[in-house]
Amino acid sequence: MVGTALRQRAATAALLIPLTVAVVLWLPTPLFALCLAVVVLFGAWEWAALAGLASLRGRVAYLIPLATGMCLLWLAPSGGWSPWILAGLSLWWWWVALTLSTIRVVEAQRGVAWRLAAAGALVLLGPWLALVHLHAVEGNGPLLVLFLLVLIWIADSAAYFSGRRWGRAKLAPVLSPGKTWAGAYGALLGGLLWGLLLVWGLGLRWDQALLALAVCVVSVAMSIVGDLYESLLKRRRGLKDSGRLLPGHGGILDRIDSLTAAAPCFALGLILLGIGN
Repeated sequence: MVGTALRQRAATAALLIPLTVAVVLWLPTPLFALCLAVVVLFGAWEWAALAGLASLRGRVAYLIPLATGMCLLWLAPSGGWSPWILAGLSLWWWWVALTLSTIRVVEAQRGVAWRLAAAGALVLLGPWLALVHLHAVEGNGPLLVLFLLVLIWIADSAAYFSGRRWGRAKLAPVLSPGKTWAGAYGALLGGLLWGLLLVWGLGLRWDQALLALAVCVVSVAMSIVGDLYESLLKRRRGLKDSGRLLPGHGGILDRIDSLTAAAPCFALGLILLGIGN
């Protein structure tokens, strides 16, 4: 059974990774935004279930404001509101991080959680806006998007292997018993090392380089928060995965949970550095 699951994960990853890289690097920003919108709507479908919208009609209706939101963000004046929205989203994720640190018991949730349904707009529209904004950066926008995606992949892999090798103390046993402090440290170190490539590739001055590395480390820390937040929501509903769309991986949210929190922080950091404008 374990071998079958691993083969499913490997086969799915072997398909998704090249496809993702191709979409990021080869498509113009409007088509990239459209493809990403499809992913977000699949994620919204799963989020509706986490919020307690069990009926087909309720879940379909939930997609409408999310799709409308992406259309409005796309039509908004270029570069005008994006930094402010990303700043607000980043602050919200810091608030989520503080809230998660206070949770000691996870209580089962029944019925529709309307506040959680509303929070889905922040969780899902945030990475869409951040990635589309980065992709539109003149010159190296697609490479910045790819850098962020690989940053998250490296952090996840480093957390897994360092956690298995040295993990003892649990990071958040109530929310995700498998995560350890050693895994978190491994993720941060992996993000720091990958950040050196950004520094080298952009030829940054030493002061900019330090800030860019800080942006990478903070983004990785936020990716852990995003992962823990989704774990909390699934545990409240008694679910192991957010969906079954991706064999061996679960649902869309299970694959993008780290990115939901990391992307707004990363994009905002680059804007403040004068790189992501």
